[in-house]
Amino acid sequence: MASPPDDAWIRSHQRLLPQSQSLVSSHRSVIPVAISRVNQFDAARLDVEMSAMLKEQLVKVFTLMKPGMLFQYEPELDAFLEFLIWRFSIWVDKPTPGNALMNLRYRDERRLAQHLGKVRTGLEGPGLTAPQKICYCLASVGGQYLFSRLQSFSAFRTWGDSDQRPLARRLWTVIQRIEGIYKAASFLNLLSFLYTGRYRNLIENALRARLVYRSPHMNRSVSFEYMNRQLVWNEFSELLLLLLPLLNSSAVKSILSPFAKDKSSSTKEDTVTCPICLVDPAIPFIALPCHHRYG
Repeated sequence: MASPPDDAWIRSHQRLLPQSQSLVSSHRSVIPVAISRVNQFDAARLDVEMSAMLKEQLVKVFTLMKPGMLFQYEPELDAFLEFLIWRFSIWVDKPTPGNALMNLRYRDERRLAQHLGKVRTGLEGPGLTAPQKICYCLASVGGQYLFSRLQSFSAFRTWGDSDQRPLARRLWTVIQRIEGIYKAASFLNLLSFLYTGRYRNLIENALRARLVYRSPHMNRSVSFEYMNRQLVWNEFSELLLLLLPLLNSSAVKSILSPFAKDKSSSTKEDTVTCPICLVDPAIPFIALPCHHRYG
């Protein structure tokens, strides 16, 4: 007859039982979520359009100033507008204008494991932390501003010319290599985004800031009816511009000429010559009230 288990064995298994149950429940609470890639791309495009609209309105304020003066500070103006959008959206835990229209928000994927027990639809999760928000601003706003300023400065100083100093030429080569590496990494990130649907750009990938739906029952606030109509007309106009040069203009005129002639033109041709001498008059006279011409 087997001996009953001792108290130490029972207490150890009682401690392990809640842990195993919590692990099972946490694994069961992980719900895969598929976010539309089109929505994420549209949100980025809408943010760009919003920034362009704000820039257009701000430029109108300086229309009475010296021409060309605002062009010198265009990178600073773009950075200022991007900072304003970041300050009143991401920094205060609100979506950007494009994300709001597409029903999207940022979620911290690194801290998602701490909130697995609270997941019900797969869209729950914590927002970005303060360090993540600051890094997002430094990378998107500051990084873009510094790189654009560095490019304009190097192009103005002609660092890329062969007759420049070796240091300037070397710096130009480094800038070009950094830009090439960034474009290659962005392309690889784009391929990964098209495959997985996560992290549109390198900044989101580095910060593990994923776009998820704000509400599972909310549709997009953008109607594509006008856009579809505009695309149809654009394609139709491009088709006409492609086919019209291929048509023979003389053949078209010969086909349409019978329909273009009228009786007035024929009577006009008949009354050009003089009815007396049957010669075209050099200085024709018109008789009233019949309007016949004679020379």
